[in-house]
Amino acid sequence: MTVPVLFLHGWAMSGAYFDDLAARLGPAFACHAPDLPGHGSRVHDEPSLENCAAVAKEWIDRLDCPVLVGWSMGAAIAWRYIAQHGTSGLRGLVTIDMSPRMMPDADWNLGLLGGTSETILATSEKIIPKWPAMAGSIARNMYARSSDPIVSRDAVETFLLAQDPARLRPLWDDLTAMDERQTIAGIDIPYLVCSGAQSRLYKQDVAHWIAARAGQARVESFEHSGHSPHLEEPSAFCDALKRFIAQDALDTSSCDQKETL
Repeated sequence: MTVPVLFLHGWAMSGAYFDDLAARLGPAFACHAPDLPGHGSRVHDEPSLENCAAVAKEWIDRLDCPVLVGWSMGAAIAWRYIAQHGTSGLRGLVTIDMSPRMMPDADWNLGLLGGTSETILATSEKIIPKWPAMAGSIARNMYARSSDPIVSRDAVETFLLAQDPARLRPLWDDLTAMDERQTIAGIDIPYLVCSGAQSRLYKQDVAHWIAARAGQARVESFEHSGHSPHLEEPSAFCDALKRFIAQDALDTSSCDQKETL
């Protein structure tokens, strides 16, 4: 059987950042990586987390019970979709280096690394006037310091400089306001929580926190990666995704169970 896979990209990125992974997965997987509101071909769509979740729902409804893969903001969109619609339309879930709450507080230290509530909120005011400087920072921080990604830092920076920061800021504000911690416990399908061991954005503890609360979750750590293991260790990431789908998402599929009802 051909397994449908729906990829949700990160903030300020595009669906094209999954092109290499889709090619590596090969013809046994029907891969889809749409641009999300505020980005790429949907740059003029209202840029909000709710609209992104609505686009995800359109695709999930169209596909035959896909595996959902969310990178960074894409993980937040996947959690928002699940909070609104549950997991019955999904064969499995994969998230890549994201926290269900970016903002720290007195009881939460697994948000964005090195950021206080004040500095994270202040970032919003810098997005439009200081976008060229932010583009360079994002291009550096999305990878481990020592990694050799398939999309270079220079190429990422060039891509980012072509984006419209005014379309990106509302989504940043939605992400900083997000708190999907309660959603995690309700995820009752096979779940692969991917983490870059050298992430400059989130502690690895985030992945273990998620896996401890989602009933069918396990962690896959990529030792030589930062925030983007599918671009930094593409062969290892592809192999991990194939194993997850073959051993977990197909073996205990909620979709197959639905079909027998």
